[in-house]
Amino acid sequence: MEFKVVCLGTGSAVPSIKKNHSGYLIKTEKENILLDCGEGIQRQFKRANENALRLTKVLITHWHEDHSIGLAPLLKSMGMNNYGQILEIYGPKHTGEKMELFERIYASPKIRLDIKEVTQGTIHENKQIKIEAIPVDHGVPTIAYSITIKEVRRIDKAKLKKLKLPNSPLIGDLQRGKDINFNGKKIKSKDVSYIQPAKKLTIILDTAFHDSIIDFAKNSDLLICESTYSEEEEEQAREYKHLTTKEAATIAKKAKVKSLALVHISEKHSHRHPQMLKEAKKVFKNTIIPNDLDILEV
Repeated sequence: MEFKVVCLGTGSAVPSIKKNHSGYLIKTEKENILLDCGEGIQRQFKRANENALRLTKVLITHWHEDHSIGLAPLLKSMGMNNYGQILEIYGPKHTGEKMELFERIYASPKIRLDIKEVTQGTIHENKQIKIEAIPVDHGVPTIAYSITIKEVRRIDKAKLKKLKLPNSPLIGDLQRGKDINFNGKKIKSKDVSYIQPAKKLTIILDTAFHDSIIDFAKNSDLLICESTYSEEEEEQAREYKHLTTKEAATIAKKAKVKSLALVHISEKHSHRHPQMLKEAKKVFKNTIIPNDLDILEV
C-alpha cells in the first residue's frame, strides 16, 4: 500500500492563475480522503481526472474561507450525482455549526454525512490506516493531521507461484504470519512473505511555529507544510500566525522526515518560488514546491 497525494490546490489566501485555494486528495488502497476544500476544488477534481464520488472522508483544518468555502458546492454536486455512501467529515470545534450554516444557506446536499469534531489524538483507526490530529496555533480552532498506513505482511507472488499453491484459505494463513502444511511439506510464512513497512503522511496548514508540531510530524515519509512567508518575514509570520520557509524546513529537519513539500506560499511570492525553495533547502535539502495537479507518491 502507498499514498498518492493529488495536489488539487496548493495556493494561499489569494489564489493565482497557477495555484488554486487549498485542497489535497489523499488516496490509499481503500480510502479517498480530501483534506481541505477551498474555492474551485470540484473543478480541480475534473482537471485531475479524479472522481469526487469516490470520497470516503473529508478533513478540514480550519474554517477560513480559502480552506473550506468549496465544500458546500462540492457536496451539492455529489448529491446531484447520487453519492451513495456516508461521507465522514472531520474538523475542529464548531464544524457542526458550520455545516448547519451551509445547509441553511444552500439547502441540504442530499447526501448522508457523519460529522465529527476533533481536537487531539487518534480520530480514526482500522486495520489499514490510522488518522491522528493535533491542535495548532492560527487564531481560530485549527487542526493538523497525520495519516499512517500500517505495516502489512505481503505475499511474494513469484515465490508462491513456484510452490503451485492453489487459491485457498492457506494463502490467508501465510499472510497472517502462520506456517502451513501443503502436500506433506511445511511452508514457512517468512519464506514466502515480507513486511511492507508503515508509511506516514503529515499535513500542516496555517499555523504559527511551536514545538509540538515537530513531535507530531516525527519520522513522516512526507511532510506537506505551509510556508506562507519568506525567511525575512518572520515578524509578519508571527503576527498572522503562519510559517516561514525556514521554519517549515526546521520542522522537517528536527522531525527527521524523509521529504518536505512547501505549500500555501503567499501569492505575492508567486514569482519567487526558486528563492523560497533555496531558503528551505539551506535547512532541509529534500524539499520541493509542488504545483497544482502534481501527484506526490509516498
